Amino acid sequence: MLRRWVDGLPELFTDTVDKDGNLLPFDRSRIFAYAFRHTYAQRHADAGTELNTLRDLMDHKSADTTMGYFKVSMEKRRKAVETMRQHVVDRYGNPAPTPSATAYEARSVAVPFGNCKEPSNVKAGGGSCPIRFQCSGCAFYRPDPSFLPAVEDHIRALKADREMARALGTAEFVVRNFSDQIGSFQNVVTSLRRQIEVMPEEDRRHLEEASAVLRKVRAAAAPPTLPVLPVPTVPARRSTDE
Repeated sequence: MLRRWVDGLPELFTDTVDKDGNLLPFDRSRIFAYAFRHTYAQRHADAGTELNTLRDLMDHKSADTTMGYFKVSMEKRRKAVETMRQHVVDRYGNPAPTPSATAYEARSVAVPFGNCKEPSNVKAGGGSCPIRFQCSGCAFYRPDPSFLPAVEDHIRALKADREMARALGTAEFVVRNFSDQIGSFQNVVTSLRRQIEVMPEEDRRHLEEASAVLRKVRAAAAPPTLPVLPVPTVPARRSTDE
């Protein structure tokens, strides 16, 4: 039934042109059932879906199978970094391009909402944030368009936490802290979105491709399993007959 449907489709074209500038036809033999599953997984990986989440969605027994969708060549990664480093902003949304690809990579520590250049945190690989990852209030925070989905997810999480704080009747300074973070992160999103909107279409396409590559790299670098708290073993009570 699938083959009959594919064969009955109007003429399909790729986005590649021949020497005369005509679009080349798409090879219909490449449309088969598994291709839909593969495309579904690859699009998730390209969008930066976490490894464990995609593994569950695909029902893979091993994370190694899922990891195949996150592989990025060093050349592709280098080009993505070279593109993205020029579109970095500070916490106020002001342009703050990274001086080199090496500097960008050095700042790419385990901070989910943007790169960090705070020396002690960089040295600790992102595990020594002096203000507990309230990135939007930090002078060392350096986000860029590739972090937009993560920042927007964090804003939604902060809003949910703020409502929970209100429901619990917490002190006003707790609610105010959430509101200040939301406003600050939203300013970052607005600034980045505005920067993207005014770009020429070709530049915007390259930026989106670079963003997808870097999100995929970060997702692949995430821990394959969630940390588990150690549970001490309790010795069984000895039998009175022993």
